[in-house]
Amino acid sequence: MGGVPWLFPEPALMLGEWRNRQRLYLEEIERDRRAAEAALAGSPSAATRARLERLVAAYGEHLVTVSGLLAPLGLVAVPAGHATMNAFGVTLPQRQDLHSYYTNLHRDWCWGALENQLALDAVRAALPDRRDTRLAVLGAGSGRLAYDLHQSGLVGETVALDINPLLVLVAREMIEGRSVWLHEFPLAPRTAAETAVRRELKAPVAVRPGLRLVFGDAFAAPFPPASFDAVLTPWLADIVDEDIASLATAVNRLLVPGGRWIYHGSASFVGRGPADRYNIEEVDERVRQTGFAAPVWQSADMPYMRSPASRHSRVETVLTFASVKQHEAPERPGHHPGSDWLTNLSLPIPLSPALELAGIAARIQAFTLSLVNGERSAAELAEFLVAQGLLDPESSMAAVLGLLQRLTDAERRPPPH
Repeated sequence: MGGVPWLFPEPALMLGEWRNRQRLYLEEIERDRRAAEAALAGSPSAATRARLERLVAAYGEHLVTVSGLLAPLGLVAVPAGHATMNAFGVTLPQRQDLHSYYTNLHRDWCWGALENQLALDAVRAALPDRRDTRLAVLGAGSGRLAYDLHQSGLVGETVALDINPLLVLVAREMIEGRSVWLHEFPLAPRTAAETAVRRELKAPVAVRPGLRLVFGDAFAAPFPPASFDAVLTPWLADIVDEDIASLATAVNRLLVPGGRWIYHGSASFVGRGPADRYNIEEVDERVRQTGFAAPVWQSADMPYMRSPASRHSRVETVLTFASVKQHEAPERPGHHPGSDWLTNLSLPIPLSPALELAGIAARIQAFTLSLVNGERSAAELAEFLVAQGLLDPESSMAAVLGLLQRLTDAERRPPPH
């Protein structure tokens, strides 16, 4: 994919997923451009007009640039693409949208020298003390930390893996010595001129041989067992939907006996329920239960996304630990029982209570929205629901207003670029 191996268990399905996300992202950029253009026409303020003019121009250029970067995905135009994708949704974690870590591109390859150096220092101290280390970076993003570690000479070979096409394709441009010009859209611009800032992204120096990029899933990494002396997971465990023990098991498989897992990132662990939102002691316990020695922890306060164009940034207490593989991890279930139909596409889909409920909800929502024709009021829509025996009058009005309000709020949300 653009010269980078695309290595997923279901490569065609994953390509379809990212094309869907690409379609949504490009259409959202164009929608935001049109919204800024419409606001510009009605604004009486000279200062506001200047800001909107800058946004209109920046969104237009941004659309062209991002489309070019993502061209290797081979997006095919379809009618009603945005509506269709919103209806069906996509199976990738929602935190993994194309634009989820867009600001990271600018931090990594433009203005983030201090943040990048602090991350490098923290991780370098945890690396094995040898020059021929084979290192895998899982969740490498746009590749700056992998690049810096590789350039340090402490590793002999580095493989940087990530699931996000925009990040990886920008990383490809960086390590091949090219520049990328992208607009930054600061969350809280310091000045009117910084509402949208066009920046050059470029690696400081040419990368030395031995750094390779791979598209892949950290939990199904496309490498044989015991392929690496060290595995780094930077800012990964806090954003994925998987349990920390699942990540530890995946890392363990990749390491040689005595290999080292290096964790770097947030202390906030995502969980599906209260029992899964671990503190450091619980993480320590689960790491040791998956074949590793007790982790050696370090923490330091570091600036996070401190753009020179934005008034918004934060200080994060970043954790780094190193843990040595002592033995193989216990086997963990590879899939949920009864979900064979997800991998064998010829099997019938069982009608579970959750799917049945979702189908009923979707039909009711579709029926309600089909009544919106530019002439009917919310009260009339509520009367239709009552007439169909779906809700009582009071509940019907609340349901209609709630649905329409959610959709309106979603339309008015600020752009995610």
